[in-house]
Amino acid sequence: MLKRAFMAPDPGLGRLRVALRAVLGVTFAVTVVQLSGLPLTASITGGLAALLALFTVGDPTVRRQVNTTALLPVVGFPVLALAAGLHGLPLVRDAAFLAVVFCGVYARRWGPRGNALGIFGFMMFFATQFLHAVPAQLPHLYTAMVMSLAAAGSVRFGFWCIERRTPPPAGPAPLAGRGLARVTTRQAFQTAFACGLALAVGQMVSDERWYWAVGTAWWIFVNTASRGETLVRGFRRVLGTLMGIATGMVVALPLHGAPAPTAALVAVCVFGIFYTAAVSYTWMMFAVTVMAGLLYGLLGVLDADLLTLRLAQTGVGAAGAALAVLLVLPVTTHATTDAWIQRALRCVHACAAEAAARLAGSETADPAPRVTELELLLGRVRLSLAPLVHPLNPFRARKDKARRVLALLDDCAREVRGLASVAADPEASHDERLAAACRHVEAAVEALTTPGKSRDAAVASAAAPEHLPAEPALAHLHDLERALAELAAPLRSTRPSPLVGA
Repeated sequence: MLKRAFMAPDPGLGRLRVALRAVLGVTFAVTVVQLSGLPLTASITGGLAALLALFTVGDPTVRRQVNTTALLPVVGFPVLALAAGLHGLPLVRDAAFLAVVFCGVYARRWGPRGNALGIFGFMMFFATQFLHAVPAQLPHLYTAMVMSLAAAGSVRFGFWCIERRTPPPAGPAPLAGRGLARVTTRQAFQTAFACGLALAVGQMVSDERWYWAVGTAWWIFVNTASRGETLVRGFRRVLGTLMGIATGMVVALPLHGAPAPTAALVAVCVFGIFYTAAVSYTWMMFAVTVMAGLLYGLLGVLDADLLTLRLAQTGVGAAGAALAVLLVLPVTTHATTDAWIQRALRCVHACAAEAAARLAGSETADPAPRVTELELLLGRVRLSLAPLVHPLNPFRARKDKARRVLALLDDCAREVRGLASVAADPEASHDERLAAACRHVEAAVEALTTPGKSRDAAVASAAAPEHLPAEPALAHLHDLERALAELAAPLRSTRPSPLVGA
Protein backbone atom coordinates (compact mmCIF):
# COMPACT_ATOMS: atom_id res chain seq x y z
CA MET A 1 0.00 0.00 0.00
CA LEU A 2 2.86 2.39 0.82
CA LYS A 3 4.58 1.47 -2.43
CA ARG A 4 1.39 2.18 -4.37
CA ALA A 5 1.11 5.65 -2.84
CA PHE A 6 4.69 6.85 -3.23
CA MET A 7 6.11 4.65 -6.02
CA ALA A 8 3.13 4.78 -8.38
CA PRO A 9 3.93 5.92 -11.94
CA ASP A 10 4.03 9.70 -12.27
CA PRO A 11 4.21 10.54 -16.00
CA GLY A 12 5.91 13.88 -16.53
CA LEU A 13 6.31 14.20 -12.74
CA GLY A 14 2.88 15.81 -12.68
CA ARG A 15 1.94 14.76 -9.15
CA LEU A 16 5.34 15.74 -7.82
CA ARG A 17 5.14 19.22 -9.34
CA VAL A 18 1.59 19.77 -8.09
CA ALA A 19 2.57 18.63 -4.57
CA LEU A 20 5.64 20.88 -4.46
CA ARG A 21 3.62 23.81 -5.75
CA ALA A 22 1.01 23.19 -3.05
CA VAL A 23 3.65 23.32 -0.34
CA LEU A 24 5.00 26.55 -1.78
CA GLY A 25 1.53 28.09 -2.18
CA VAL A 26 0.29 27.21 1.29
CA THR A 27 3.57 28.22 2.94
CA PHE A 28 3.56 31.57 1.14
CA ALA A 29 -0.08 32.17 2.10
CA VAL A 30 0.48 31.42 5.79
CA THR A 31 3.66 33.51 5.83
CA VAL A 32 1.84 36.51 4.37
CA VAL A 33 -0.91 36.24 6.99
CA GLN A 34 1.58 35.82 9.82
CA LEU A 35 3.64 38.81 8.73
CA SER A 36 0.50 40.93 8.67
CA GLY A 37 0.16 40.48 12.43
CA LEU A 38 -3.12 38.53 12.38
CA PRO A 39 -3.74 35.95 15.15
CA LEU A 40 -3.06 32.22 14.88
CA THR A 41 -6.70 31.37 14.15
CA ALA A 42 -6.56 33.65 11.12
CA SER A 43 -3.37 31.97 9.91
CA ILE A 44 -5.00 28.55 10.18
CA THR A 45 -8.08 29.77 8.30
CA GLY A 46 -5.90 31.32 5.62
CA GLY A 47 -3.79 28.19 5.26
CA LEU A 48 -6.93 26.06 4.92
CA ALA A 49 -8.38 28.42 2.32
CA ALA A 50 -5.15 28.27 0.30
CA LEU A 51 -4.98 24.47 0.53
CA LEU A 52 -8.61 24.13 -0.60
CA ALA A 53 -8.11 26.54 -3.49
CA LEU A 54 -5.12 24.54 -4.72
CA PHE A 55 -6.77 21.17 -4.09
CA THR A 56 -10.38 21.58 -5.23
CA VAL A 57 -10.28 24.09 -8.10
CA GLY A 58 -10.04 21.82 -11.13
CA ASP A 59 -11.57 23.67 -14.07
CA PRO A 60 -10.23 22.62 -17.49
CA THR A 61 -8.67 26.01 -18.35
CA VAL A 62 -6.48 28.45 -16.44
CA ARG A 63 -8.97 31.27 -17.01
CA ARG A 64 -11.80 29.27 -15.46
CA GLN A 65 -9.56 28.29 -12.57
CA VAL A 66 -8.82 31.95 -11.88
CA ASN A 67 -12.53 32.80 -11.97
CA THR A 68 -13.44 29.93 -9.64
CA THR A 69 -10.69 30.93 -7.19
CA ALA A 70 -12.01 34.51 -7.23
CA LEU A 71 -15.51 33.22 -6.42
CA LEU A 72 -14.43 31.30 -3.32
CA PRO A 73 -14.85 34.30 -0.95
CA VAL A 74 -18.34 34.86 -2.37
CA VAL A 75 -19.24 31.53 -0.78
CA GLY A 76 -16.80 31.64 2.13
CA PHE A 77 -17.74 35.04 3.59
CA PRO A 78 -21.47 34.39 4.17
CA VAL A 79 -20.84 30.84 5.41
CA LEU A 80 -18.26 32.05 7.94
CA ALA A 81 -20.68 34.76 9.09
CA LEU A 82 -23.53 32.26 9.38
CA ALA A 83 -21.50 29.73 11.34
CA ALA A 84 -19.96 32.31 13.68
CA GLY A 85 -23.27 34.08 14.24
CA LEU A 86 -25.00 30.85 15.22
CA HIS A 87 -22.23 29.76 17.58
CA GLY A 88 -24.46 30.18 20.64
CA LEU A 89 -27.58 28.62 19.06
CA PRO A 90 -26.76 24.91 18.71
CA LEU A 91 -30.04 23.73 17.20
CA VAL A 92 -30.19 26.48 14.60
CA ARG A 93 -26.47 26.06 13.90
CA ASP A 94 -26.94 22.33 13.29
CA ALA A 95 -29.84 22.94 10.90
CA ALA A 96 -27.80 25.55 9.03
CA PHE A 97 -24.83 23.16 8.79
CA LEU A 98 -27.02 20.46 7.22
CA ALA A 99 -28.41 23.01 4.77
CA VAL A 100 -24.85 23.91 3.76
CA VAL A 101 -24.12 20.18 3.36
CA PHE A 102 -27.09 19.64 1.06
CA CYS A 103 -26.39 22.71 -1.07
CA GLY A 104 -22.68 21.91 -1.28
CA VAL A 105 -23.33 18.44 -2.70
CA TYR A 106 -26.18 19.57 -4.95
CA ALA A 107 -23.84 22.16 -6.49
CA ARG A 108 -21.75 19.35 -8.01
CA ARG A 109 -24.25 19.13 -10.83
CA TRP A 110 -22.63 22.29 -12.23
CA GLY A 111 -19.29 20.60 -12.76
CA PRO A 112 -15.84 21.44 -11.37
CA ARG A 113 -16.79 24.98 -10.32
CA GLY A 114 -19.85 23.83 -8.40
CA ASN A 115 -17.83 21.08 -6.75
CA ALA A 116 -15.08 23.48 -5.64
CA LEU A 117 -17.50 26.10 -4.30
CA GLY A 118 -19.55 23.45 -2.49
CA ILE A 119 -16.49 21.98 -0.78
CA PHE A 120 -15.19 25.43 0.15
CA GLY A 121 -18.51 26.43 1.71
CA PHE A 122 -18.68 23.26 3.77
CA MET A 123 -15.09 23.57 4.97
CA MET A 124 -15.56 27.20 6.04
CA PHE A 125 -18.47 26.13 8.25
CA PHE A 126 -16.34 23.23 9.52
CA ALA A 127 -13.36 25.53 10.21
CA THR A 128 -15.54 27.82 12.29
CA GLN A 129 -16.42 24.88 14.55
CA PHE A 130 -12.79 23.73 14.63
CA LEU A 131 -11.60 27.19 15.75
CA HIS A 132 -14.68 28.03 17.84
CA ALA A 133 -14.84 31.33 15.96
CA VAL A 134 -17.27 34.06 17.01
CA PRO A 135 -18.52 37.15 15.11
CA ALA A 136 -15.85 39.40 16.62
CA GLN A 137 -13.19 37.37 14.81
CA LEU A 138 -14.79 37.65 11.36
CA PRO A 139 -12.77 40.68 10.15
CA HIS A 140 -9.53 38.80 10.84
CA LEU A 141 -10.82 35.64 9.16
CA TYR A 142 -12.05 37.55 6.11
CA THR A 143 -8.74 39.35 5.73
CA ALA A 144 -6.78 36.12 6.11
CA MET A 145 -8.94 34.39 3.49
CA VAL A 146 -8.47 37.11 0.90
CA MET A 147 -4.74 37.42 1.54
CA SER A 148 -4.20 33.66 1.41
CA LEU A 149 -6.20 33.15 -1.78
CA ALA A 150 -4.26 35.97 -3.42
CA ALA A 151 -0.94 34.51 -2.28
CA ALA A 152 -1.80 30.97 -3.36
CA GLY A 153 -3.18 32.30 -6.63
CA SER A 154 0.03 34.20 -7.34
CA VAL A 155 1.93 30.93 -7.04
CA ARG A 156 -0.54 28.83 -9.03
CA PHE A 157 -1.30 31.28 -11.83
CA GLY A 158 1.88 33.32 -11.84
CA PHE A 159 5.09 31.90 -10.46
CA TRP A 160 4.36 28.22 -11.22
CA CYS A 161 1.48 27.84 -13.65
CA ILE A 162 1.79 24.18 -14.57
CA GLU A 163 -1.57 24.20 -16.35
CA ARG A 164 -0.53 26.91 -18.81
CA ARG A 165 2.26 24.71 -20.16
CA THR A 166 0.40 21.41 -19.97
CA PRO A 167 -3.36 22.03 -19.73
CA PRO A 168 -5.08 19.30 -17.69
CA PRO A 169 -7.48 17.10 -19.67
CA ALA A 170 -11.13 17.83 -19.00
CA GLY A 171 -12.66 15.14 -16.82
CA PRO A 172 -15.47 12.97 -18.21
CA ALA A 173 -18.93 14.52 -17.97
CA PRO A 174 -21.07 13.18 -15.09
CA LEU A 175 -23.50 10.38 -15.81
CA ALA A 176 -26.74 11.69 -17.25
CA GLY A 177 -30.03 11.80 -15.37
CA ARG A 178 -32.91 14.01 -14.31
CA GLY A 179 -34.44 14.61 -10.91
CA LEU A 180 -33.72 11.77 -8.51
CA ALA A 181 -32.13 9.81 -11.37
CA ARG A 182 -29.23 12.27 -11.26
CA VAL A 183 -26.42 10.95 -9.05
CA THR A 184 -25.59 14.37 -7.58
CA THR A 185 -29.20 14.90 -6.50
CA ARG A 186 -29.35 11.53 -4.79
CA GLN A 187 -26.01 12.20 -3.12
CA ALA A 188 -27.27 15.52 -1.78
CA PHE A 189 -30.00 13.69 0.14
CA GLN A 190 -27.65 10.86 1.12
CA THR A 191 -24.96 13.21 2.42
CA ALA A 192 -27.47 15.34 4.34
CA PHE A 193 -28.84 12.18 5.97
CA ALA A 194 -25.35 10.84 6.74
CA CYS A 195 -24.17 14.17 8.18
CA GLY A 196 -27.36 14.55 10.21
CA LEU A 197 -26.86 11.12 11.72
CA ALA A 198 -23.16 11.81 12.31
CA LEU A 199 -24.01 15.14 13.92
CA ALA A 200 -26.54 13.60 16.32
CA VAL A 201 -24.39 10.64 17.36
CA GLY A 202 -21.20 12.71 17.29
CA GLN A 203 -22.66 15.15 19.81
CA MET A 204 -23.50 12.25 22.10
CA VAL A 205 -19.86 11.14 21.90
CA SER A 206 -18.55 14.69 22.42
CA ASP A 207 -20.46 17.95 22.47
CA GLU A 208 -17.22 19.83 21.63
CA ARG A 209 -15.64 17.79 18.80
CA TRP A 210 -18.78 16.45 17.06
CA TYR A 211 -17.86 18.20 13.81
CA TRP A 212 -15.21 15.58 13.05
CA ALA A 213 -17.98 13.02 12.53
CA VAL A 214 -19.78 15.39 10.16
CA GLY A 215 -16.55 16.09 8.26
CA THR A 216 -15.89 12.37 7.87
CA ALA A 217 -19.37 11.71 6.48
CA TRP A 218 -19.07 14.64 4.07
CA TRP A 219 -15.67 13.76 2.62
CA ILE A 220 -16.56 10.11 2.12
CA PHE A 221 -19.11 11.22 -0.49
CA VAL A 222 -16.64 13.36 -2.44
CA ASN A 223 -15.71 11.78 -5.82
CA THR A 224 -17.92 8.72 -5.33
CA ALA A 225 -20.95 7.73 -7.40
CA SER A 226 -22.27 4.43 -5.99
CA ARG A 227 -22.80 2.78 -2.65
CA GLY A 228 -19.93 0.37 -3.27
CA GLU A 229 -17.50 3.22 -3.91
CA THR A 230 -18.75 5.03 -0.82
CA LEU A 231 -18.38 1.98 1.45
CA VAL A 232 -14.82 1.34 0.25
CA ARG A 233 -13.95 5.00 0.70
CA GLY A 234 -15.32 4.91 4.25
CA PHE A 235 -13.16 1.90 5.08
CA ARG A 236 -10.08 3.62 3.66
CA ARG A 237 -10.81 6.79 5.58
CA VAL A 238 -11.02 4.92 8.89
CA LEU A 239 -7.81 3.02 8.10
CA GLY A 240 -5.95 6.20 7.13
CA THR A 241 -7.20 7.99 10.24
CA LEU A 242 -6.12 5.11 12.47
CA MET A 243 -2.59 5.15 11.01
CA GLY A 244 -2.48 8.94 11.27
CA ILE A 245 -3.49 8.91 14.92
CA ALA A 246 -0.88 6.28 15.75
CA THR A 247 1.74 8.47 14.07
CA GLY A 248 0.39 11.57 15.81
CA MET A 249 0.97 9.89 19.16
CA VAL A 250 4.65 9.51 18.28
CA VAL A 251 5.24 12.70 16.31
CA ALA A 252 2.75 15.43 17.20
CA LEU A 253 2.37 14.87 20.94
CA PRO A 254 6.08 15.22 21.87
CA LEU A 255 6.33 18.55 20.00
CA HIS A 256 3.86 20.28 22.33
CA GLY A 257 3.06 22.76 19.55
CA ALA A 258 6.64 23.99 19.01
CA PRO A 259 6.21 26.39 16.05
CA ALA A 260 9.24 25.64 13.85
CA PRO A 261 9.16 21.81 13.78
CA THR A 262 5.35 21.83 13.64
CA ALA A 263 5.38 24.14 10.62
CA ALA A 264 7.95 21.92 8.89
CA LEU A 265 5.89 18.80 9.51
CA VAL A 266 2.68 20.50 8.35
CA ALA A 267 4.48 21.29 5.08
CA VAL A 268 5.40 17.61 4.76
CA CYS A 269 1.75 16.69 5.35
CA VAL A 270 0.58 19.15 2.68
CA PHE A 271 2.99 17.50 0.25
CA GLY A 272 1.66 14.08 1.23
CA ILE A 273 -1.96 15.14 0.71
CA PHE A 274 -1.36 16.36 -2.82
CA TYR A 275 1.12 13.67 -3.86
CA THR A 276 -1.02 10.71 -2.75
CA ALA A 277 -4.53 12.05 -3.43
CA ALA A 278 -4.76 10.62 -6.95
CA VAL A 279 -3.44 7.16 -6.08
CA SER A 280 -4.29 6.34 -2.44
CA TYR A 281 -7.14 7.78 -0.37
CA THR A 282 -5.83 5.91 2.68
CA TRP A 283 -2.46 7.66 2.62
CA MET A 284 -4.05 11.00 1.85
CA MET A 285 -6.18 10.61 4.98
CA PHE A 286 -3.08 9.61 6.92
CA ALA A 287 -1.47 12.93 5.96
CA VAL A 288 -4.67 14.88 6.76
CA THR A 289 -4.94 13.26 10.19
CA VAL A 290 -1.32 13.94 11.13
CA MET A 291 -1.71 17.56 9.97
CA ALA A 292 -4.86 17.99 12.06
CA GLY A 293 -3.01 16.71 15.12
CA LEU A 294 -0.18 19.16 14.51
CA LEU A 295 -2.64 22.05 14.21
CA TYR A 296 -4.27 21.05 17.48
CA GLY A 297 -0.80 21.13 18.99
CA LEU A 298 -0.35 24.72 17.79
CA LEU A 299 -3.67 25.59 19.43
CA GLY A 300 -2.43 24.04 22.68
CA VAL A 301 -5.19 21.46 23.07
CA LEU A 302 -3.56 18.28 21.77
CA ASP A 303 -3.42 15.20 23.99
CA ALA A 304 -3.85 11.44 23.65
CA ASP A 305 -7.54 11.59 24.59
CA LEU A 306 -8.21 14.08 21.79
CA LEU A 307 -6.58 11.79 19.21
CA THR A 308 -8.61 8.83 20.48
CA LEU A 309 -11.76 10.92 20.25
CA ARG A 310 -10.81 11.80 16.67
CA LEU A 311 -10.81 8.11 15.76
CA ALA A 312 -14.17 7.54 17.46
CA GLN A 313 -15.75 10.44 15.58
CA THR A 314 -14.32 9.13 12.31
CA GLY A 315 -16.02 5.80 12.99
CA VAL A 316 -19.31 7.58 13.67
CA GLY A 317 -19.09 9.51 10.41
CA ALA A 318 -18.17 6.43 8.38
CA ALA A 319 -21.07 4.49 9.89
CA GLY A 320 -23.44 7.34 9.03
CA ALA A 321 -22.23 7.34 5.43
CA ALA A 322 -22.63 3.56 5.19
CA LEU A 323 -26.22 3.69 6.45
CA ALA A 324 -27.04 6.56 4.11
CA VAL A 325 -25.89 4.79 0.94
CA LEU A 326 -27.70 1.61 1.96
CA LEU A 327 -31.02 3.19 2.99
CA VAL A 328 -31.44 6.55 1.21
CA LEU A 329 -31.97 6.49 -2.57
CA PRO A 330 -29.20 3.92 -3.10
CA VAL A 331 -27.18 4.08 -6.32
CA THR A 332 -26.12 0.50 -7.09
CA THR A 333 -22.57 -0.38 -7.99
CA HIS A 334 -23.77 -2.20 -11.11
CA ALA A 335 -25.78 0.71 -12.47
CA THR A 336 -22.82 3.05 -12.17
CA THR A 337 -20.24 0.57 -13.41
CA ASP A 338 -22.25 -0.48 -16.45
CA ALA A 339 -22.77 3.15 -17.49
CA TRP A 340 -19.05 3.95 -17.30
CA ILE A 341 -18.08 0.74 -19.13
CA GLN A 342 -20.47 1.55 -21.96
CA ARG A 343 -19.03 5.07 -22.28
CA ALA A 344 -15.52 3.64 -22.34
CA LEU A 345 -16.44 1.13 -25.06
CA ARG A 346 -18.03 3.82 -27.22
CA CYS A 347 -14.87 5.86 -26.81
CA VAL A 348 -12.82 2.84 -27.94
CA HIS A 349 -14.80 2.76 -31.18
CA ALA A 350 -14.42 6.53 -31.64
CA CYS A 351 -10.65 6.22 -31.18
CA ALA A 352 -10.44 3.46 -33.78
CA ALA A 353 -12.61 5.39 -36.24
CA GLU A 354 -10.53 8.57 -35.87
CA ALA A 355 -7.29 6.63 -36.35
CA ALA A 356 -8.62 4.85 -39.44
CA ALA A 357 -9.80 8.16 -40.91
CA ARG A 358 -6.37 9.66 -40.29
CA LEU A 359 -4.71 6.75 -42.04
CA ALA A 360 -7.18 7.13 -44.92
CA GLY A 361 -5.85 10.62 -45.53
CA SER A 362 -8.18 12.86 -43.50
CA GLU A 363 -6.39 15.98 -42.28
CA THR A 364 -9.01 16.77 -39.63
CA ALA A 365 -9.18 13.34 -37.97
CA ASP A 366 -7.13 13.15 -34.76
CA PRO A 367 -7.34 10.16 -32.39
CA ALA A 368 -5.16 11.77 -29.69
CA PRO A 369 -8.00 13.61 -27.85
CA ARG A 370 -10.05 10.43 -27.88
CA VAL A 371 -7.17 8.46 -26.40
CA THR A 372 -6.93 11.00 -23.57
CA GLU A 373 -10.69 10.78 -23.03
CA LEU A 374 -10.47 6.99 -22.90
CA GLU A 375 -7.79 7.12 -20.19
CA LEU A 376 -10.04 9.35 -18.07
CA LEU A 377 -13.05 7.09 -18.61
CA LEU A 378 -11.01 4.02 -17.65
CA GLY A 379 -10.05 5.85 -14.46
CA ARG A 380 -13.74 6.21 -13.65
CA VAL A 381 -14.32 2.52 -14.46
CA ARG A 382 -11.51 1.53 -12.08
CA LEU A 383 -12.98 3.72 -9.35
CA SER A 384 -16.42 2.22 -9.89
CA LEU A 385 -15.10 -1.35 -9.86
CA ALA A 386 -12.91 -0.76 -6.79
CA PRO A 387 -15.49 -2.26 -4.38
CA LEU A 388 -15.58 -5.47 -6.39
CA VAL A 389 -11.80 -5.96 -6.55
CA HIS A 390 -11.24 -4.90 -2.94
CA PRO A 391 -9.43 -7.57 -0.87
CA LEU A 392 -12.31 -7.65 1.62
CA ASN A 393 -14.92 -8.47 -1.03
CA PRO A 394 -16.07 -12.01 -0.12
CA PHE A 395 -17.65 -12.73 -3.54
CA ARG A 396 -14.78 -14.32 -5.41
CA ALA A 397 -16.67 -14.89 -8.68
CA ARG A 398 -17.66 -11.22 -8.93
CA LYS A 399 -14.13 -10.17 -8.03
CA ASP A 400 -12.70 -12.36 -10.80
CA LYS A 401 -15.17 -10.96 -13.33
CA ALA A 402 -14.35 -7.40 -12.37
CA ARG A 403 -10.62 -8.04 -12.66
CA ARG A 404 -11.14 -9.66 -16.05
CA VAL A 405 -13.12 -6.65 -17.28
CA LEU A 406 -10.41 -4.26 -16.10
CA ALA A 407 -7.67 -6.33 -17.76
CA LEU A 408 -9.52 -6.47 -21.09
CA LEU A 409 -10.32 -2.76 -21.02
CA ASP A 410 -6.64 -2.09 -20.39
CA ASP A 411 -5.88 -4.28 -23.43
CA CYS A 412 -8.30 -2.17 -25.48
CA ALA A 413 -6.60 1.01 -24.31
CA ARG A 414 -3.16 -0.36 -25.16
CA GLU A 415 -4.22 -1.29 -28.70
CA VAL A 416 -5.91 2.07 -29.20
CA ARG A 417 -2.75 3.89 -28.08
CA GLY A 418 -0.73 1.81 -30.51
CA LEU A 419 -3.19 2.50 -33.32
CA ALA A 420 -3.06 6.23 -32.62
CA SER A 421 0.74 6.11 -32.64
CA VAL A 422 0.71 4.43 -36.06
CA ALA A 423 -1.80 6.96 -37.37
CA ALA A 424 0.45 9.82 -36.25
CA ASP A 425 3.23 8.55 -38.51
CA PRO A 426 3.06 10.61 -41.74
CA GLU A 427 4.62 7.71 -43.67
CA ALA A 428 2.01 5.17 -42.57
CA SER A 429 0.16 3.79 -45.58
CA HIS A 430 -3.56 3.20 -45.84
CA ASP A 431 -4.74 -0.36 -46.30
CA GLU A 432 -8.23 -0.91 -47.73
CA ARG A 433 -8.82 -3.55 -45.08
CA LEU A 434 -8.80 -0.86 -42.38
CA ALA A 435 -12.37 0.15 -43.13
CA ALA A 436 -13.57 -3.45 -42.80
CA ALA A 437 -11.66 -3.90 -39.54
CA CYS A 438 -13.17 -0.70 -38.12
CA ARG A 439 -16.65 -1.95 -39.04
CA HIS A 440 -15.91 -5.10 -37.05
CA VAL A 441 -14.89 -2.98 -34.06
CA GLU A 442 -18.05 -0.89 -34.39
CA ALA A 443 -20.22 -4.03 -34.54
CA ALA A 444 -18.49 -5.49 -31.49
CA VAL A 445 -18.97 -2.31 -29.48
CA GLU A 446 -22.62 -2.10 -30.55
CA ALA A 447 -23.21 -5.66 -29.42
CA LEU A 448 -21.71 -4.88 -26.00
CA THR A 449 -23.50 -1.57 -25.45
CA THR A 450 -26.90 -1.75 -27.19
CA PRO A 451 -29.73 -2.63 -24.77
CA GLY A 452 -31.59 -5.79 -25.74
CA LYS A 453 -28.87 -6.97 -28.12
CA SER A 454 -27.11 -10.17 -27.16
CA ARG A 455 -23.51 -9.65 -26.16
CA ASP A 456 -22.73 -13.00 -27.73
CA ALA A 457 -22.89 -11.17 -31.04
CA ALA A 458 -19.67 -9.45 -30.07
CA VAL A 459 -17.84 -12.75 -30.41
CA ALA A 460 -18.96 -13.25 -33.99
CA SER A 461 -18.56 -9.62 -35.02
CA ALA A 462 -15.07 -9.43 -33.56
CA ALA A 463 -13.79 -12.71 -34.98
CA ALA A 464 -10.24 -12.16 -36.18
CA PRO A 465 -8.49 -13.96 -39.05
CA GLU A 466 -6.23 -16.90 -38.31
CA HIS A 467 -3.14 -15.10 -39.59
CA LEU A 468 -2.41 -11.67 -38.14
CA PRO A 469 -1.75 -9.10 -40.90
CA ALA A 470 1.64 -7.50 -41.17
CA GLU A 471 0.26 -3.95 -41.39
CA PRO A 472 0.73 -2.43 -37.85
CA ALA A 473 -2.60 -0.57 -37.89
CA LEU A 474 -4.46 -3.73 -38.87
CA ALA A 475 -2.64 -5.69 -36.19
CA HIS A 476 -3.80 -3.23 -33.52
CA LEU A 477 -7.37 -3.29 -34.86
CA HIS A 478 -7.59 -7.08 -34.83
CA ASP A 479 -6.10 -7.29 -31.34
CA LEU A 480 -8.71 -4.74 -30.33
CA GLU A 481 -11.41 -6.97 -31.85
CA ARG A 482 -10.17 -9.93 -29.83
CA ALA A 483 -10.28 -7.95 -26.57
CA LEU A 484 -13.84 -6.83 -27.33
CA ALA A 485 -14.84 -10.40 -28.12
CA GLU A 486 -13.46 -11.63 -24.83
CA LEU A 487 -15.30 -8.87 -22.94
CA ALA A 488 -18.61 -10.45 -23.90
CA ALA A 489 -18.12 -13.31 -21.42
CA PRO A 490 -17.61 -11.35 -18.16
CA LEU A 491 -20.28 -8.82 -19.15
CA ARG A 492 -22.80 -11.53 -20.09
CA SER A 493 -25.41 -12.56 -17.52
CA THR A 494 -29.04 -13.58 -17.42
CA ARG A 495 -29.49 -11.37 -14.37
CA PRO A 496 -29.86 -7.61 -14.64
CA SER A 497 -26.58 -7.19 -12.74
CA PRO A 498 -23.73 -8.93 -14.57
CA LEU A 499 -20.92 -7.92 -12.24
CA VAL A 500 -22.58 -7.41 -8.90
CA GLY A 501 -25.87 -8.55 -7.48
CA ALA A 502 -26.83 -5.21 -5.95
